[in-house]
Amino acid sequence: MLKKYLSFSKEVQDAIDANQPIVALESTIISHGMPYPQNVEMARKTESIIREQGAVPATIAIMDGKIKIGLEESELELLGQSKDALKVSRRDFAYAVSSKKLGATTVATTMMAAEMAGIHFFVTGGIGGVHRGYEDHMDVSADLEELAHTNVNVICAGAKSILDLPRTLEYLETHGVTVVGYGTDELPAFFTRKSGHKLNLRLDTVEEIASVIATKDDLELPGGVLITNPIPEEHQLDRDYIDGIIAQATQDAEDQHVVGKDITPFMLASIVKKTDGKSLEANIALVYNNAKVGAQLAVAHHNIKN
Repeated sequence: MLKKYLSFSKEVQDAIDANQPIVALESTIISHGMPYPQNVEMARKTESIIREQGAVPATIAIMDGKIKIGLEESELELLGQSKDALKVSRRDFAYAVSSKKLGATTVATTMMAAEMAGIHFFVTGGIGGVHRGYEDHMDVSADLEELAHTNVNVICAGAKSILDLPRTLEYLETHGVTVVGYGTDELPAFFTRKSGHKLNLRLDTVEEIASVIATKDDLELPGGVLITNPIPEEHQLDRDYIDGIIAQATQDAEDQHVVGKDITPFMLASIVKKTDGKSLEANIALVYNNAKVGAQLAVAHHNIKN
């Protein structure tokens, strides 16, 4: 029954048939994370970087009642220019497919779709997590729960720095998610390389990380591995500067009563405006860096398995 809902682009289907390494990409970053046309330009270049490293990109979205595994140029444009694409999390997934709405997948739903398609690596900017003020509204991203039980490995620049990072790490530990620092002892904080929060595991090569993942696969352990890859040093923002901007944006969200899944896009848009676009440049740079590392990791894992 599942097959009738999955639609593969020719490039991705050819990669599956040829047993090539594939890297999934989310689509919320296109529809809700960046303005047009930077969002589509970013998506195209991200896919190109993955190809350059020897893997095949598969941007995922929901269109016309299908879970699209790999998007054509026209579909990227449609998503990038849409004003009413749904931001689809786990709770919305069946509705978005059944209603044939245009839907952009979050980290959680991209993981779900990737697992359905047999893809084990996924590159994003930053994962969601425990939101600040958790004690008042208990807002926790579905991304964390998905990491605990969906067998897709996620490469990111840490959790988005608008979040409560200590609680996010604690949540991941409680749910048994392996968090790897790629060349770092600390959790990267999206716009900055360091957060002050130490990780339990640091690995310095993609081959080492691929070996851990291959062993986890052999042991049939559930869930994904979270690989945190710091933003390149030349693109990171000053920590005190961006923390001040985030505090202002957080206050704006509270004043305007922004809640739930609207918080992250509101905050990111507010931060872009308050930083005069510097945060957008940093966001794009870290996505490109994650794409490079994610593709290298997928290739290294493919070599171990084959």
